Formats: sequence, C-alpha cells, structure tokens
Amino acid sequence: MQREEETSLVAPSDEDLVRRVLSGEAACFELLMRRNNQRLFRTVRSVVTDNDEAEDVMQEAYVAAFTHLRQFAGRSQFSTWLTRIALNEAFARTKRTKRLTTLDEVSGEEASMSSTAQGPEQRASERELGVILEDAVDSLPEPFRTVFVLRSVEQLSVAETSEVLDIPEETVKTRLHRARNQLRHLLTERVGAQLPRLYDLHLSRCDRIVARVSARLGR
Repeated sequence: MQREEETSLVAPSDEDLVRRVLSGEAACFELLMRRNNQRLFRTVRSVVTDNDEAEDVMQEAYVAAFTHLRQFAGRSQFSTWLTRIALNEAFARTKRTKRLTTLDEVSGEEASMSSTAQGPEQRASERELGVILEDAVDSLPEPFRTVFVLRSVEQLSVAETSEVLDIPEETVKTRLHRARNQLRHLLTERVGAQLPRLYDLHLSRCDRIVARVSARLGR
C-alpha cells in the first residue's frame, strides 16, 4: 500500500505527459509548457536578443509542437525535441528580420540618435548587474552565444548541446571556449556569480505565454 502511494506522488515525466495529451488530456500540455518555459526562453533569447520577440517565438514553437505532437518519436528527450523546434523558429525569425532590415535600412543619423539617446531610467537600468551581464552575452556572435547559454546557463552537457544544435561535440567545446574568452574581459567574479539569473523568465511572462498559447489552441 505504501509503495502504491509513493508511486502516485512521483511527478509524471514529459514523455508521460505527451502520451496523456495525445490520448485526449489536452490540459497536460500546459504543464509541459511551464516545465520547459525557462529553458526555451533562455535558448530563444540567445538568438533573437529581444524579450518580447522571444515570447513570440516561444508561442509559435509551442503551437507547432502541439500541432505536430504525434511526430515526437521519443528518440530524444521531449525537451530536446521542443528546443529544436524553438531554435528553428528563432533562426527563421532572425533571417526574416535581417531581410527586412536590408530592404529598409535606417539612415546613419537615425541610427546614431537611437544608439546614443538614453534617458535616466535606461541609464539606471544599465547599471544593474543583470543588465550588464545580458548586454555582455548579447555582444557575442550568435553561434557562441547560443552554446554559452545552453552550456553555462542551462547547464546542458556537451552531448545534449550537440544534440540540440545538431553540431559536433568538438564544435560545442570550441564555441564555448571562444565565448568565455570574449566575455572574460567584460565579466568580473561578481557578475559570473549571477549566471543562473541570465534571461530569467518571470512568472508574469510565463503565465502570459501559457495563456496566449492556450487561447490559440482553443483551450
């Protein structure tokens, strides 16, 4: 009797939840979203470098995952499969943005004004430790930045990062090494201690993403 009670208290795995969603328990998809929101936000944010756009990408990724859930074959972890979908959407969004920027370039004068004009609130915000850290990571080239976030922030292993990004493990190691070298002159020990808070997904943003995806799925 005690063993049965202990078993009932064990949280279902992502794969168990997927099976339940496919069997008709659509509400279980919300738990899948909440479990994976933090990783997806950080991963997507490392590509698009904008919080609001990261939210949009996550919504599209969740809708795509729900729509194609039967294609999840279980050959890798569900979180890995989901992260790949989100990364593909983020990369596609970045490419579209670059094309639009090329077609409608901002004049040098306008660009100068937007980069130098800072109000008191923005200057105060940039003094905050978390903002300094995010700015430093944002300065990395995207391939280095994404590997850095997955390895140093999300604490994925070399093998997991390799699987998510579909690149060789040696490439993961090389990119991480170069990312750390580029960041070394920008980050102090105090900044480094705040890495777990990088691209932190606040509860309000988490709830907003879940609500919007649920609405789009008609739930």
